[in-house]
Amino acid sequence: MRYWHDLDELPNDVRACLASWDRLRSDGFNVCTFDDASAAAYIRENYTRRETDAFGRCRHPAMRSDYLRMCFILREGGLYVDADDVLLDGDVEDLVADGTLKLQPLCYDVEARAMAPTGDVWKPDLPAGHRIFYTNNNPLAAAPGHPVLARALARATALLLAGDPRPEIQSTTGPGNLTAALAAHASELEASGRPFDFQFIRHWNGIAETRWDLSYRGDGRNWRNMDAG
Repeated sequence: MRYWHDLDELPNDVRACLASWDRLRSDGFNVCTFDDASAAAYIRENYTRRETDAFGRCRHPAMRSDYLRMCFILREGGLYVDADDVLLDGDVEDLVADGTLKLQPLCYDVEARAMAPTGDVWKPDLPAGHRIFYTNNNPLAAAPGHPVLARALARATALLLAGDPRPEIQSTTGPGNLTAALAAHASELEASGRPFDFQFIRHWNGIAETRWDLSYRGDGRNWRNMDAG
């Protein structure tokens, strides 16, 4: 599934990104796209008044995308991808084959003020002192009911309903929120001696490519940043 806040005002280059995933239909995938109206309707029909109200407090399209993907994957299972990702020739089947939660790890270099190359995350000797490690919420793949998504959704809902008029996107609904939920879940599994029920994706760059040069990023209507959906 994917999301764009207003499908009536869909830029042509974003439309091309979305269209690249349509060929998965021939492999048996259902491909669905939500906008603000259909996202609100989905949450209203499948969740409680609490989640509906929380979604209504998502002040920014990026937050609404973040919140919707948690609701949808938690209930339906499957794979979420950002609207500016183009499908390459990678194998998507592996991401949904076993139902475990699959996430892309990222690293931000504080001194360089930039994201570290994706491959650097896997280096065993990568210094950690001035780097922030976290998980992205794109892509997001899981079977229905995964406890990390349930925890992340509950956490985001509580933060949104707490009354802050301008909640910070990254930590409220975005990768920071998902990383906090994952860390708490992993700690509980480790303490109880249970195996991890999540995996980190090593090869996402071979499956999809983010198009950073899309028109909406430079036309004064840029509503996305690294945590957007």
